[in-house]
Amino acid sequence: MRRFLQRLLYKPVSRLADKYSSRPNKARVNKALNALHKSIITKPGKKGLVIPFDNATDKFIILSDQHKGARDGADIFAKSAKNYLAALAHYNLEKFIYINLGDSEELWENLFITVKRHNKATFEKEKLFLEEDRFVKIFGNHDLYWGNDPLAAVSLMQIYGKAIKVYEGAILQTTVNGKPLEVFLTHGHQGDLQSDGNWFSKWFVSEVWGKLQGYLRINPNTPAYNNQLKTDHNRIMYEWSSKRKNLVLITGHTHQPVFRSMTQLENLYNSLEIAKKQNKLEKIKDFEKKITDLHLKGNAQPNFNGYLDTYFNSGCCCFNDGDITGIEIENGCIRLIKWSYLKKVSVRTVLEESKLEDLRLE
Repeated sequence: MRRFLQRLLYKPVSRLADKYSSRPNKARVNKALNALHKSIITKPGKKGLVIPFDNATDKFIILSDQHKGARDGADIFAKSAKNYLAALAHYNLEKFIYINLGDSEELWENLFITVKRHNKATFEKEKLFLEEDRFVKIFGNHDLYWGNDPLAAVSLMQIYGKAIKVYEGAILQTTVNGKPLEVFLTHGHQGDLQSDGNWFSKWFVSEVWGKLQGYLRINPNTPAYNNQLKTDHNRIMYEWSSKRKNLVLITGHTHQPVFRSMTQLENLYNSLEIAKKQNKLEKIKDFEKKITDLHLKGNAQPNFNGYLDTYFNSGCCCFNDGDITGIEIENGCIRLIKWSYLKKVSVRTVLEESKLEDLRLE
């Protein structure tokens, strides 16, 4: 019966959720990001931290959208938990600063006490970063509780053993080739009507979608979906970042990895175009095969003329195959990485990489 209902209900329920819940609005996004950036710069410590860093020596790992739940059918983090724990063990050993970019806890569908009970191991791993002052926690729309509930401080004390502040964003500041560079970090839900007080979406997720997802064991975060051309929200985020000077924007929220302003599919199309100009036949065949293997239909080859490298998205830690993606900043480079299972062992893969000095920001 469950399989029958999965086939019957998945598409219409997903369309309904998308139609009525997700409404990114360019004017709202621009206004919200402008206000947050200004607040962090002018009043650091209130809504976010300003963190100066040496891009040659300091290391950052940025992960978002774990959506830690109750280890039931609705818990889209369950399959990814071991990859997440392996990744944190690696980054702690290598002394990275961990920036958790929001929606770490799924508090739309679960009570805090339930999430706490079923995710002790992950909180203990995060706590190791906190003990060495290498942990920055930013809230998203699904764990907005950290930013607006008076009991949040008590809850944070329970899981981390000390009081910490959870921010709406952070700005990393460095110098590259004699020029200042800001890396602006926030979850990315700002200006999205799904997340900015839309009563229908919150009711739908907590009262309808969460229960359906649990019974039908549905996780919409498939790799195929996330390989598509940029979502409207990511496109609006890119447009905002492209108009700023000496700034890179990194968000999460959409569960769609973006590197140098392009998704995986867009990067493949771009590489294919370069191979064609260089008449490299083997590479042309390779890129064409990779595009075909994504099994995507109806996507005309996009035009990337004029794209700047100002926008990145960390993806998520809850893909339905257990993969997690994130952004590393290390040794003067920025990378899109993936942790996945290879014969039940968690393995790190670099998907994309660029030197900070090679980013086209203007």
